[in-house]
Amino acid sequence: MFMPRALKVKRPAKVSGQVLNKKSKVCEEEKNDEGSSATPIQKEEVFEETVTQDETINASGESACLTKSSVLKDEETSASSDTEEEEEPVKSFKKSQRWPEPGEPVCVMCGRYGEYICDSTDNDVCSLECKAKHLAQMGMGTGADAFNRKDKIGDERDQSQQSAVDTNRVGQSEAVYAYKDDLFISGLTEEQVQRIKQELGIETQGSEVKRPILEFEHCDFPATLNANLKKAGYMAPTPVQMQMVPVGLTGRDVIVSADTGSGKTVAFLLPVVVRALEKPVHSASSPVALILTPTRELAIQIERQAKELVIGIPNMRTALLVGGMPLPQQLHRLKSSIKIIIATPGRLLEILKQKEVQLDMVKVVVVDEVDTMLKMGFQQQVLEVLEHVPEEHQTLLASATIPKGTEELAARLVRDPVRITIGEKNQPCANVRQIVLWLEEPSKKKKLFEILNDSKLYQPPVVVFVDCKLGADLLCEAVAKVTGLNTVAIHSDKSQWQRNRILRGLLEGDFEVVISTGVLGRGLDLANVKLVVNFDMPNTMDEYVHQVGRAGRLGHRGTAITFLNHNHKRLFLEVVKRVKATGSTLPPQLLNSPHLHEQQKRERKKAKQESDDPLVTKNNLIDIIRKHDRRKK
Repeated sequence: MFMPRALKVKRPAKVSGQVLNKKSKVCEEEKNDEGSSATPIQKEEVFEETVTQDETINASGESACLTKSSVLKDEETSASSDTEEEEEPVKSFKKSQRWPEPGEPVCVMCGRYGEYICDSTDNDVCSLECKAKHLAQMGMGTGADAFNRKDKIGDERDQSQQSAVDTNRVGQSEAVYAYKDDLFISGLTEEQVQRIKQELGIETQGSEVKRPILEFEHCDFPATLNANLKKAGYMAPTPVQMQMVPVGLTGRDVIVSADTGSGKTVAFLLPVVVRALEKPVHSASSPVALILTPTRELAIQIERQAKELVIGIPNMRTALLVGGMPLPQQLHRLKSSIKIIIATPGRLLEILKQKEVQLDMVKVVVVDEVDTMLKMGFQQQVLEVLEHVPEEHQTLLASATIPKGTEELAARLVRDPVRITIGEKNQPCANVRQIVLWLEEPSKKKKLFEILNDSKLYQPPVVVFVDCKLGADLLCEAVAKVTGLNTVAIHSDKSQWQRNRILRGLLEGDFEVVISTGVLGRGLDLANVKLVVNFDMPNTMDEYVHQVGRAGRLGHRGTAITFLNHNHKRLFLEVVKRVKATGSTLPPQLLNSPHLHEQQKRERKKAKQESDDPLVTKNNLIDIIRKHDRRKK
């Protein structure tokens, strides 16, 4: 069934077979003129494919003539009823649909205005023709049933009946899913489990941590969800999915740190989807799961991946609530029995203040890129959102980098969490070859042009990161002029429609070079990007880790080239510690820098002080007391 983009007035139920006579004025002269033949009034058809009861508007020249007063009365009622009852029929063919305005939903098949939402897949379509093609493409029949009159807007079931049916469906799928270890997993010895975790680089902290799975089949997901995983290309779990999915399915709070491109999104989406299956929606505006992200682009990507997992699952709808896109459409979406909300904190707070959504039924909260979300810019907004969520809920926190200070703050949001670390904590992705070049500011553009002309290094599309919006625009013009490559700039001053278009073009290979500020630096799955250039060194090493990670997604190899000079001297020690460990060669100007030597000296002094004054614990308390006694003597 389709759902319309805009609210339409429902036609009141009529008695079956009722016939409405068209109102018309007939003069007394015509009545008395028996010789003149009565001209039948042309039949006006207002055919609505969505109404199941037959309604016809008839007019006949043989109808009895009405008095002037009764005609006027009838015309008044006719005018009021026509305005309330007429609805535009669903467009059958895509050629009848207009092209979208900036920010409007787009048909997944042809790119025209996505006026309708396909009920089977929850995707935007423009007409019955595109719905049929979409269903066929998704392997959900031939799509011919899209043209069945019973599958149109205006199905006679009222809203209460619809919600009852949906609740029954969810109740059937609810079939009380409870995760338990597969027989193969439970049959492994503790030594074998530890060997597996060691080989995969999985570290866990917490009590009663579930064993990692080795295949998605070990979770015994519902058949539809298993099929969707395979359709989306998730044949085998990555290490973070192996450990986080079983822990998340048991309802435990989780803090996870894993490499960029390691599959964290699906690792938290699977517990979210299963949890949403368990609980029927009590009202249209009460979702079961909430996912918070720092950027619009990341929210859009997460919703797309969520839709891939829930295709064909009844009453499993998502809502995307982000700034820069029309608010009315997002508010209307919330009226469609939403189960999962993916949002940026600012837009969600705006909607909460309007009381258009309630979070009192939320059972699971995900905070992606938690290190950014708990910084000063987002921290207050995140805490304010969480005030609307019930105290009893599951919390999943994820990022590639979780600094010590952020982890302490994140620990306040969770209860008895399981901490999962995959690989080296807060380190760049091991699949990315890192090259650090020492370049003074005037030489950076020339070196970038050389890289883009080097057949060994240049692999389009290339993402070039800069530190400011004006710099992105200026560098974009220079690259296009000097190299002739199809180049585009993306930053926060661009409209959301422009940013979506650029991101889609980048993924589809329409652009050879994309100059970006930090908007593309976090979380986005740029699977076809093999080369990243940090034209301007990021302000923190955590941002460096995220930007470098755009070049190595889900096991693919990539290259990241970073330009460095004395402007970044406060990061010298961190650069050496994180990059040298990967085997990359560092420039001699960096290794011989007096700033680096001074930072290393301060670190050694600090380490010595910590060793002289260890933390007091139960085990070393007596030794510390004796040590101080010897000093007094």
